[in-house]
Amino acid sequence: MKTWFITGTSTGFGRVLTEKLLEKGDRVVATVRKADALDKLKAQYPDNLWISVLDVTDNEAIKRVVDQAFADVGQIDVVVNNAGYALFCAVEEASDEQISQQIETNIIGSIQVIRAALPHLRKQGHGRILQVSSAGGQTTYPNFGYYHTTKWGIEGFCDTISKELAPLNIGVTIVEPGAHATSFGAGLATAPVMEAYENTPAGDVRRAIATGTFPIRNDVDRSVQAIINSIDISPAPLRLALGGDAYRDMRAALVARLEALDAQKELALSIENND
Repeated sequence: MKTWFITGTSTGFGRVLTEKLLEKGDRVVATVRKADALDKLKAQYPDNLWISVLDVTDNEAIKRVVDQAFADVGQIDVVVNNAGYALFCAVEEASDEQISQQIETNIIGSIQVIRAALPHLRKQGHGRILQVSSAGGQTTYPNFGYYHTTKWGIEGFCDTISKELAPLNIGVTIVEPGAHATSFGAGLATAPVMEAYENTPAGDVRRAIATGTFPIRNDVDRSVQAIINSIDISPAPLRLALGGDAYRDMRAALVARLEALDAQKELALSIENND
């Protein structure tokens, strides 16, 4: 039996993950935005589920909730940063407030949850951090510019701390799902559309999602089970690609970047002073 701390458990991956863990007998400290979001699960698993209300843009609340979680359950084996959403618009269409909210939620919130948990994980001498990112943390799609900003940013953070924390017996895994039939699409934040972008790739992606022609072939249950299974892999895999689209799109992006880098090899090496 393991104990998990999971943010954003009301819907989507967080909800399914919470349900599967409780079914297998694990304990879960689940955070939600609305206090009654998991009432039915709490009634079903009163001894294995703790629920805390948390807005991950509130840094003081994060520390308070994380500290209380460790105090209540004694030991937490896995910390899952799942809370987040996507701002879906061309970059010129978003308001300043929308941009700030996207960054505060997806990057700063995740960083602060990890920072709040680290003293406890170090003290107990072990732990695993799972950061839910996206295929969009390694590749890009038009109309998701600010979402990509947060996912590329949090991946850089987690890649760094994986090196810092490995000697402390704390593993880090970045989870990179492709498109899944969750509430993610329904939760997209949008902005007023500018006509100038209608006949651009941003407009094409907007229409594909609006008409339902954007392909979604990945199975949520299989992906969540893969996340659970990853906890038993040692050392922790740094990245976990979930979905055929995630694999194909990330691989294409990485190959293109490597080809572009290799094309600059002569220039790059010419800058080095070997005297």
